Amino acid sequence: MVVKVGLLGLGTVGTGTARILLDPLERHPLIQTVAIARVGVRSLDKPRQVTLPDEILTTDLDSIVTDESIQIVVELIGGLEPARSLILKAIAQGKHVVTANKAVIARYGDEIFTAANAAGVYVMLEAAVGGGIPVIQPLKQALGVNRIHAVTGIVNGTTNYILTRMQQEGGDFEPILADAQRLGYAEADPTADVDGLDGADKIAILASLAFGGRIKLSEVYCEGIRRVTAADIAYANRLGFVIKLLAIARRDVCPISNQHLDQLQVRVHPTLVPQGHPLASVNDVFNAILVEGDPIGQVMFFGPGAGSGPTASAVVSDILNVAATLHSNQGPTSVSTAPNPLLACIHQHYCQISPMATIVSRFYVRLLAKDAPGVIGKLGTCFGRHRVSLESVVQIGLQEDCAEIVIVSHEVKEADFQAALTEIGGYGEIKSVASVLRVL
Repeated sequence: MVVKVGLLGLGTVGTGTARILLDPLERHPLIQTVAIARVGVRSLDKPRQVTLPDEILTTDLDSIVTDESIQIVVELIGGLEPARSLILKAIAQGKHVVTANKAVIARYGDEIFTAANAAGVYVMLEAAVGGGIPVIQPLKQALGVNRIHAVTGIVNGTTNYILTRMQQEGGDFEPILADAQRLGYAEADPTADVDGLDGADKIAILASLAFGGRIKLSEVYCEGIRRVTAADIAYANRLGFVIKLLAIARRDVCPISNQHLDQLQVRVHPTLVPQGHPLASVNDVFNAILVEGDPIGQVMFFGPGAGSGPTASAVVSDILNVAATLHSNQGPTSVSTAPNPLLACIHQHYCQISPMATIVSRFYVRLLAKDAPGVIGKLGTCFGRHRVSLESVVQIGLQEDCAEIVIVSHEVKEADFQAALTEIGGYGEIKSVASVLRVL
């Protein structure tokens, strides 16, 4: 049985996917049963890095998703539209879908998976998170027997590259971002990466799989790295930390009983990570995702988070998963009964997400204050009044005739810490609250 695939897009990832499918030697034998039937492109005349017959190329993407001979549609065009509409049309035609589009899944996953479950087809998305790192299928299959407590990851290679450079070189954000753009590690418009939006898309997907419910992207707290400075990275290092942009999804814990609750924390923000933590040594463009659960404990997935080869590897892995199921059915071009729950996304309810104000965390704060007696004491009194316990208060030195004070708190409710900062910001002795970061 030959499984026919239609590719939507022949860019970086599409080219990598085609190369794997056209070169099955020494790969899984199932690849030999998969054939590229049609390929949707923007221009028929554009030079390509992979050789395909002219007759299978088309600019009419609709003709691919409606082609009765095609069983799997692979969406690699990116963006929200027409990707969303093409995915839904493919599902309506009874076709399985493989996609690397985290933005579409994070925003329209509800609509897409509801349609797929009703049609009895699969929507596979291994390449949407972590590039070539296999984490989606492990969460759905091998780790599915565990009670997952937390998923914490470095899921954006651009920001990890920038923060690594800042740490190694002592440089500030803007010039290193400009250099990353010149080298091709950052987009011309880096907003989705450096403001944490890409990370929010990805952690929403991971949280949905890990905790068995749908996630509203609007409820995911998102903060980027634009305000992280060389000074913060230097002080973090002196305190035994590195700064990483973390995507975090974890079950809330009752502060009294220490029992896990039904609601989740789902957030993306720069974080001080202890230097001995498994994620602290993940540098440059690499990604890593740490999963904690019962009874397995900690498992970390590490590897290249983007690029033609790694992402195409994940795409073809999903194609083979669907192809294997089609072969096992020996005949139907789609799964007409309920999809295999180990491949399908069958969540129907929405997870309850805790507001940031209720989350308990440690904090790092850097203040610029008048170099005068009693300032530190006044700060301590204010924090105490707001139920904030301080782990350390250090006056680092002078900057612009002001004392630079770095404070690290014990665990505290976010609302209490922010209330204390608001009051402190109004003190005449305080020139500025220069930086506020959470501590893992």
